Amino acid sequence: MDFSAVSYALETIDKLTQEVTSLWGVDEQVGGLASELRWMQSFLKVADARKVDHEVIRTTVVEIRELAYDAEDVIETFSVKVASKRKGEFSNCIKRSACFLKEGCLLHQIKSEIEKITARIKVLTRQLKTYDVSKLGVDGEGPSSSTERREARRPYPHVMDDNIVGLGKDIEKLVSVLVDEESECKVLSICGMGGLGKTTLAKKIYSQSQVVGHFKHLAWAYVSQNCQKRKIWEDILSDFNLLSEADKKMKVEKLAEKLSSFLEENKCLVVLDDIWNTESWDSLKPAFSARETRSKILLTSRNKEIVSHADSKGFLYELQYLNYKQSWELFQKIAFPPTNSPGYKIDAKMKELGEEMVKHCAGLPLAIIILGGILATKYPSLIEWLKVSANVKSYLNNDKGEVLRDVLALSYDDLPPYLRPCFLYLSHFPEDYEIPADRLIQLWVAEGIVSSKQEEGEEGQVAEDVAEGYLLELAERCMIQVRERDIATLKIRSFQMHDLMRDVCLSKAKQQKFLYIADQSNACQLSTIGRVRRVSAHKFIPLQCIKSPRLRSLLLFDELSPDEEQANIFPLTMQSYFENHDFDNPLYWFVAPLMLSVVFTKFRGIWKYMLNNFNFLRVLDYEGGGEAGCKLPNDIGKLIHLRFLRLRDLEFLSSKLPSSLGNLRCLQTLDLRIEGGCSNSIHVPNVLWRMQQLRHLYLPEECNRKTKLKLGTLRNLQTLVNFNTKNCYVKDLINMTNIRELEIRGPFNIEDCNTGELDKNPPIIHSKYLHSLSIINEEGIIDPRHLAHLLLSCENISKLRLDVEIRRLPEYHYLSSNLAYIKLRRCKLEEDPMPTLAELPYLSMLELHGEAFIGKEMFCSGQAFAKLESLSLKGLNFLEEWKVSEEGAMPCLRRLEIENCIQLKKLPDGLRFIATLQELKIESMPTTFKDKVEEGGEDFCKVRHVPSIIVDARFSSIL
Repeated sequence: MDFSAVSYALETIDKLTQEVTSLWGVDEQVGGLASELRWMQSFLKVADARKVDHEVIRTTVVEIRELAYDAEDVIETFSVKVASKRKGEFSNCIKRSACFLKEGCLLHQIKSEIEKITARIKVLTRQLKTYDVSKLGVDGEGPSSSTERREARRPYPHVMDDNIVGLGKDIEKLVSVLVDEESECKVLSICGMGGLGKTTLAKKIYSQSQVVGHFKHLAWAYVSQNCQKRKIWEDILSDFNLLSEADKKMKVEKLAEKLSSFLEENKCLVVLDDIWNTESWDSLKPAFSARETRSKILLTSRNKEIVSHADSKGFLYELQYLNYKQSWELFQKIAFPPTNSPGYKIDAKMKELGEEMVKHCAGLPLAIIILGGILATKYPSLIEWLKVSANVKSYLNNDKGEVLRDVLALSYDDLPPYLRPCFLYLSHFPEDYEIPADRLIQLWVAEGIVSSKQEEGEEGQVAEDVAEGYLLELAERCMIQVRERDIATLKIRSFQMHDLMRDVCLSKAKQQKFLYIADQSNACQLSTIGRVRRVSAHKFIPLQCIKSPRLRSLLLFDELSPDEEQANIFPLTMQSYFENHDFDNPLYWFVAPLMLSVVFTKFRGIWKYMLNNFNFLRVLDYEGGGEAGCKLPNDIGKLIHLRFLRLRDLEFLSSKLPSSLGNLRCLQTLDLRIEGGCSNSIHVPNVLWRMQQLRHLYLPEECNRKTKLKLGTLRNLQTLVNFNTKNCYVKDLINMTNIRELEIRGPFNIEDCNTGELDKNPPIIHSKYLHSLSIINEEGIIDPRHLAHLLLSCENISKLRLDVEIRRLPEYHYLSSNLAYIKLRRCKLEEDPMPTLAELPYLSMLELHGEAFIGKEMFCSGQAFAKLESLSLKGLNFLEEWKVSEEGAMPCLRRLEIENCIQLKKLPDGLRFIATLQELKIESMPTTFKDKVEEGGEDFCKVRHVPSIIVDARFSSIL
């Protein structure tokens, strides 16, 4: 059960009790409230530990959560109000008297509110005391606290990868059909029930070297139950690198024509994942109507009829259940530690239990993976395995669909209390949505789902670290599917949920009244539900439907007013006229302002309603972007409880942000990457220094010349993006002792820098936690001496990205020895950077792109790049010769990519000695170069040992 709200309310009370008591003397009321909440928290922990599943207790948990929210709201509101009044009203005796009078009123109000909440909790407490939890549920052993559970947990990072068992023949068969030029089959379909591994199989095929080398373009689109044809077509065009800003505003019919034409003219593979019915295909079909084409489409579906409906000569492949041997092989990969672990030996009793449990999974890969994920977190405790075994037997029956559903439900029931709200929070996101890990972690922290009390661990361990551990544990339990990892640290960067696991998440969130998912069909219900705390809208809804004044969290995944909604405002004739842009006609200058006035009035109404009715918001997150009106209203400053504000990609007519942003003193995450005005440069008022709780700050990509920000007070800052010395002060960086990620965009100049003796300058950064540094300046050049001094103070970074002209790479001793990832682009280095970079002991990935180096020769000497696993060379227009020593250079290299190096004559001879090389990818290179690499060419002998060689002979301009 989720009692995180009670814990967070208690934490808030503990933080504010000292301040509240000193201001008002209400220690008795606050202490009584805290006492009742602590008893309730203890009761719920015991009930949860004993797996009590009683209707009264489930209902009470929901009520207690609401009361905990109310308690937190009341205390925090009065604290903020009184603190601000005292700060602003002590200037003279008259004002001081008025302040005391107002404080008296506030004192009376808070006492009354707290007493009401305490009385309601006491009623619930009396009800619960009638239940003896020692006689309810299952008495069990094991760790008594979430902290102990986490300490006892063993990490199993191997379970995060797609686990492939028994698919070899499936892959081989489907690949042969896909690459068969003689086949008339244009549509292939992988069919089977949910959880059989259709998507996993499609992904393996999609990444096969034979497939990648056969098709010139590949694209992947998630269809899902809610088929949105425009988004799907845009995703495909985006994968083809064809989607422009103009396309996003193009009529949907024109979009289909563009895609259809491209598929007809080029040999492409398009994967449509999880298509539900023939109606979905019919809506998508206009983009795939090309008759004479070598392009092919691969579908995954639970519906066998779709392939014959889409293509009478289509190929249907039905995925089969795993046999017992395959099931056991898959289970072992997940439930037990890797076989190369020291002292590895499977306990005979655990093996017996595992074999018995696998039989209950009925050959369903997803059920086996989820069950294995549960058991992996309990290994090597035989007692814990016995408990799961007993639950599996009681849960499961013979029907395969029921088996899968019950295993998924079991995976939720097995979650420790600290993970349940984390998992339920995933229900905010739409189906098939790729969730960015950093954004989710920031949301968890902002909502108090990850408590800051857990920051009291080892040095440098903050709430974000704890949250990252929680996310890893969800991955280890196979409840999420990792999509991307950090290049340097291998931490999770993004992930998705299997649609069946998402169904469980939605069901549990609804049952616990954790969240309300709003759409056009149920938006009207919001007006009758006054106690909604969290709302997520995946498609546009009128915000006026939400009537809950205590709303804490609002996530919007569509535009504030999408085109279809604006189409309802104007007569079609006016819209048509406006779209024609007939600037010469005087009538245009009458129609255009009229339409803009109507649109902006609508936006103003949306903002006014939200900012005046949702005063308790903690989270406001816009995903859809798009037009948002004339300007961000000044009333944004009323949302004093905000912890998370994300306005990314919203477009305002005015480029000026309101100074009332400074009122948002509780903000932890602020994303101001918005667009505004004709110049697209944003004016940010100098008020951010007031937000001393800020942990993550994303400034606009381009601030106007009037912007000058003081950020030296932001000592809690961990992420700072789009910093530049034109709009900010370099000296402020030294105060950010907790900074972890720094992205500098635009000019970077150090005032009064002693360029003769860099070591005598004060350090720029004092944070020992900084692990990622990026410098991006598309127009200017950075003084290499300033860069060297900056790098000198970044001694612990593991990632470095330089996308700026520097001409000369700093010497080796200025670079962190911890660097694992380096990307250089447009640096225009005149000297070969390889000798310097080769000395970095932990460098595992190197990317030299877009004129990073403008010399003619590059050399990797013996024993160079001891840990390098991936090397990418793109757009090195002047490179003619690349030499690799035969004395053991790059001994760990696994992946090599060469693209658009149009002067490069041949592959280096030394490649033949790199036995670890697994993949060679050649793209956009001259035909003469390609001919040398292919079988029979003079360079083929250098790479004949490489298992995967992908050669694309297209010749294109520099990237």
